[in-house]
Amino acid sequence: MSIPSGARYRIGGVEFAVVSDGTYWYDAGAVFGVVPRVMWERVAPPLDDRYRIPLGLNCLLLRSRGKTILIETGVGGKPGDRDAATPAEDGTLLTSLAALGVTPEAIDVVVNTHLHADHCGWNTSVAPGFEAPVPTFPNATYVMSSAEWHDATHPNERTRATYLGRNLEPIAERLTLADGEYAITDEVIFAPAPGHTEGHSSVIVRSGQEWGIYLGDLAQHRAQLERTPWVSGLDVLPLVSMETKKRLMDECIEAGALVMFCHGPYPGVGRMTRTPEGFRKWEDVAPLAHEHAEGEDHGHTHPHPHGQEHA
Repeated sequence: MSIPSGARYRIGGVEFAVVSDGTYWYDAGAVFGVVPRVMWERVAPPLDDRYRIPLGLNCLLLRSRGKTILIETGVGGKPGDRDAATPAEDGTLLTSLAALGVTPEAIDVVVNTHLHADHCGWNTSVAPGFEAPVPTFPNATYVMSSAEWHDATHPNERTRATYLGRNLEPIAERLTLADGEYAITDEVIFAPAPGHTEGHSSVIVRSGQEWGIYLGDLAQHRAQLERTPWVSGLDVLPLVSMETKKRLMDECIEAGALVMFCHGPYPGVGRMTRTPEGFRKWEDVAPLAHEHAEGEDHGHTHPHPHGQEHA
């Protein structure tokens, strides 16, 4: 497996691992919206020959109050899912989970910050010899906002290319639809963060005196977190997105909160700081030191394939 897996972090008493579905390629102009190319190309990584920017597909695996929780499911592995992503042979979310000893059956809760195809593709999969997709995580409930589910199942001319029925219809009987904040556990809170879509949400992890936030698609590049007016061309409510970003980043700076970033280079974890001049600045945070080789017991808080903690 060539994709990375297993970078571990801790927020209070909650330990989590960043798992990956590889790399996704998307048009750089769409990602940066109205920001002139002469400005964004100074901070962007190299583009491919189709002027696409590489985006991480960082998902979170954590355990809280007896629940094994997966936040986001990447682009997926069904026919057509990986047309703009690294090939399955290089590794996927499922192989990233397997490297940690976690099977799809072990997942109790799947959280989708929203339902664009690069965030919910592994919600469903096609078994060998079959054509119809089924839920990939057969024992899981799927958490998302009720507004997002409505919009995804009633797409318009702009959104129908990314709200795909094959990612949604098979899980329709397994949903927990949230209106406003929803406590998955007392440590893991699903919270509205509108702008990218009306029903877009983020996930707050809070334990003891510490907290962190998984941003979903609040931004696709860290420069968009640092610079308030740099709003993605993919946001359906750009002015709302700008206000959401400004509010959350200021809160993260004040609290020193850990920030988990889906589309950043793996593992996409850092803190937002403020320079002496008053500007926001992203700082990467290194993972916890590995105490064992990959595939071995990584400690008592690490998610176990049967939904139990190691002794």
